[in-house]
Amino acid sequence: MQINGIHHVTAIAGPARRNLDFYSRVLGLRLVKKTVNFDDPTTWHLYFGDADGAPGTILTFFPWEHVAPGRLGVGETQETAFRIPATALDYWTQRLAAHGVVHEAPERRFGEAVLAFRDPDGMRLALVAVPGSDSEPAWDNGEVPVASAIRGLHGVTLLLAETGPTAAILSEVFGFAEGGRENGIVRMRAAGTVRGGIVDLREGRGSLPARLGGGSVHHVAFRAHDDAEQARMVKTLSDRFGLRVTGQRDRNYFRSVYFREPGGVLFEIATDAPGFAADEPAEHLGHELKLPPQYEKRRGEIEALLPTLA
Repeated sequence: MQINGIHHVTAIAGPARRNLDFYSRVLGLRLVKKTVNFDDPTTWHLYFGDADGAPGTILTFFPWEHVAPGRLGVGETQETAFRIPATALDYWTQRLAAHGVVHEAPERRFGEAVLAFRDPDGMRLALVAVPGSDSEPAWDNGEVPVASAIRGLHGVTLLLAETGPTAAILSEVFGFAEGGRENGIVRMRAAGTVRGGIVDLREGRGSLPARLGGGSVHHVAFRAHDDAEQARMVKTLSDRFGLRVTGQRDRNYFRSVYFREPGGVLFEIATDAPGFAADEPAEHLGHELKLPPQYEKRRGEIEALLPTLA
């Protein structure tokens, strides 16, 4: 069966060292790849995920040292949520407080316990206590106990002027179906998908448009098993919805196309293959700077210009 859902989420951050410290040490995610922004090779592109860097666990960042803060608004991802074991909520409430992380009181959404918080750039995040997720793979960073560790992405919340057109894209292109409504939110769920299987649609009619900056999500990527599946999705977007999609771009670890969905959010379709072990052994993921072939001859120059991570 085709596995649908979110492949990864990419956001904009401030200083790279602070970003690395927060996500690898405080949240306990694995740094699975150190590479560069393919359009700006003097900027890091950092990938965080589980032990294998599996689709559905990946959160990536473009960190700019002096980036201006973003403004949340219509046409943007409002919140990115991670899965944690049902028994881990108290642990994380205490851990966030101990590290001075701004967080809210736990609440319930769609029957799940949720702990919302923000990263150092103001990015809106949440931990969702999911029964049964303790059996899912987790990364052991030596600081966060494996029994409480993050299991991957739970989903995202999109803030939109209207939810219907985006729901149609999620349903007809990516295999999601409506899974309930609560407090003005439409929950879309990908059948047969555990990690990255939730997209919540919140209507924000009348709100200001989003302005990208530090703490903003740049795009949300959805999974395609292979090039053929991706091509079928592109054809549906063109034939059924009249949307323009970019040509395929090789990102070394997946192949991507991009488009703006009707609500204004930038969506990507990323193939599962070849994965993050394409250019370094799985046991050494994230250890070295990996450059796309077109920049390899500039390695010395690029390494000198990239901000220090440690």
